[in-house]
Formats: sequence, structure tokens, C-alpha cells
Amino acid sequence: MSKKAISMTVNGRPVEAPAEPRTLLIHYLREQLDLTGPHIGCDTGHCGACTVDLDGQSVKSCMVFAIQAEGAEVTTIEGLAQPDGRLHALQEAFREHHGLQCGYCTPGMITRAYRLLQENPDPSEQEIRYGISGNLCRCTGYQNIVRAIQAAAQNLNSVPEAAE
Repeated sequence: MSKKAISMTVNGRPVEAPAEPRTLLIHYLREQLDLTGPHIGCDTGHCGACTVDLDGQSVKSCMVFAIQAEGAEVTTIEGLAQPDGRLHALQEAFREHHGLQCGYCTPGMITRAYRLLQENPDPSEQEIRYGISGNLCRCTGYQNIVRAIQAAAQNLNSVPEAAE
């Protein structure tokens, strides 16, 4: 099968790499761009380990062809940290509040939580649980994940420039 150059903006940077038309976005990100933050979990769209932000929406990148993201704006877990290495408020909150154990779901969970807080800057516990319900965690029981998202929301709401 012939490859086609696919262009998009990933984590604020224009990129272009060749891929076959059947290449999934998760494989394009990991194999063509060496962005291994998004994980391959189930390959069926159920677990959410591969969640990325695509043009302002959370998507499971194992369910999107790379060609569908042509010209799009994609943000992965790597793109949430500041260029100087400072962690995003969500990344810091997950660390501080033990929102991860094995860490496999964490990139997708944080990326989904990022979009959730863009959509609803001050969610209730119930809204957080509903908002992350498409991302599965086998280790934590979600308590600390919810606490981390609540802490990040509080932090982001108290410091406007931290949202960037």
C-alpha cells in the first residue's frame, strides 16, 4: 500500500510524516513521530489509554485514522507540560494526589481530564466521574484520580495563567 504524507500540528508544532491510509492515529503518533505518551491499550476504543485532544475534542486515537487528522491540531500528554519542563497543573496534581499506580491509563486519563476542565472548569465529583467514564483504570479505584482532577481544577481556577 502506498504511503501519503500526512500533515498536522502536534503539541503546537507542525509535523509531516508518511503513513499508509489505514494507519491509525495512535500508530502515527507513536511510530512516525516518536510520541510514546499515548498508550495502546485495547485497540478497540474501550480503555482510553490512547486518548488525545483533536481539534478541541477528546478522541481515542486507536479509533481515528491518521489521515482523518490531516490539518488538525493534536495535543498529547507530552504537549501539556510547559516548554521549560514545568508540569501542567493536572500532571502535577496526579503526582501530588497519587492519581496513578501502574501509570498505563495516566496519559489518556490526564488528556481527557484536560479537555473536561476546558469544557467545565469547576466540575463536581459526579461530573468528573462522568467526564472520565470512557477512560478505564484497573489499579486505583478512581478515588485519587478524582481528587487529582478536583485539585487541578482548583489550582487552575485560582491562577488564570496556569491554564495555558
